[in-house]
Amino acid sequence: MEVAAATPAVPPARCQKMFVPGFGEASPESKAAKNLQNFFTFVAVRIVLGQLQSYNPEAYEELNEFVSRNSLNDGTTLRILEVRSAYQKQDFEWENLKKLAFKMVDESNTRLMRDYIRETTHIDDET
Repeated sequence: MEVAAATPAVPPARCQKMFVPGFGEASPESKAAKNLQNFFTFVAVRIVLGQLQSYNPEAYEELNEFVSRNSLNDGTTLRILEVRSAYQKQDFEWENLKKLAFKMVDESNTRLMRDYIRETTHIDDET
């Protein structure tokens, strides 16, 4: 009886993600998340201001003045924190964001490639 030679197990190929230099300790996703957090704070402030404007003009003026003098990147008031959390969990359309981001990048890439081809081939736009 002949014994077959053992073949070494080959691990499955792994898809490697691109290395993105220049972000220090934070990943691009971390930087994007921080920007989204700031955006959600901005949206929450606008929502709260809109709510206050109609039923509590004095509080509206106070918050509006406070916002004009202070950074709200950390969401400094409880109501703003609540609205920010609710908005990002319930109302922000994450799938729409993804679709729009892909669409915008594709459209921009197409436009840039067309411009590059026009510049390098000296083809005039005859349409």
